[in-house]
Amino acid sequence: MDQLFGTTRHEMESSNFILSVSLDDALALCKRGDYTTARDRVEIVKGLFDRLAVRVNSVVQAIRDHGFHFGTLPNVTPLSPSNFRGSLAQRIALKDSLLARVLFRERSRFFHKLDALGDIVDGLQHQAALILAEISAEAPEVSDRDWQELEVIGYDLNTCMGETTIVLKSFFCALPAEELDLFGSKLGNSTPMPLDAQPGAASFSDSE
Repeated sequence: MDQLFGTTRHEMESSNFILSVSLDDALALCKRGDYTTARDRVEIVKGLFDRLAVRVNSVVQAIRDHGFHFGTLPNVTPLSPSNFRGSLAQRIALKDSLLARVLFRERSRFFHKLDALGDIVDGLQHQAALILAEISAEAPEVSDRDWQELEVIGYDLNTCMGETTIVLKSFFCALPAEELDLFGSKLGNSTPMPLDAQPGAASFSDSE
C-alpha cells in the first residue's frame, strides 16, 4: 500500500515539477524580452499541462469508481477557496465548501469533493489550452500577460494535485487489504505515457 501510494504521488509530483520549471523558464524569457523563444515553448508546455491534468483526473476517477462500487469512504474536508488563485477554481471550491455544510451524509461530501476536483482540473486544462493557442497566434511581444495567467493556472493545478494526494492517502487508510490489488490495477491502467515519451519534455530524475 505504501509503495503504491508513493509511486502514484511521485508520478504526479514529477509531472508538476517539470511543468513548473517550464512555466518559470517561459516567464523568465518574457522578463528578458525574449518573447519569441518563450512562444517556441508552447507545445512543450501544453503537453506538460495535459499530462498532469490527465494524471490527477485519473487518480480522482479511480478513487471515485472504487468508492462507488465498494463503499470505501474516507473522511474528507471540503475544498477551501483561499487555497486557489484563479476565479474558476475559487468558484468551484466555494460551492464545495458551502454544500459540505448542508450535506449530512459523509458519502455525499466525499463524492462531491471528488467531482469538484475533477471539474476544476478539466476547467484549468481547457483554460490553459485556450491561452496557449492565443500565445501561438498573437504577436510575441503581447504574450507576457498570457504566460502570467498560465502561471496562475499551474498554481491551481498544483493545488488540485495536493488535494488529490491527501484524498488518496485517506482512501488508502480506509481501503481493506483485500481490495488493494483491484484498486492498484485501476490506478495502473490509468497511468499516462512516461515523461520521457512526451515530445520535447525534459528528463527528470528523482532526487529523493
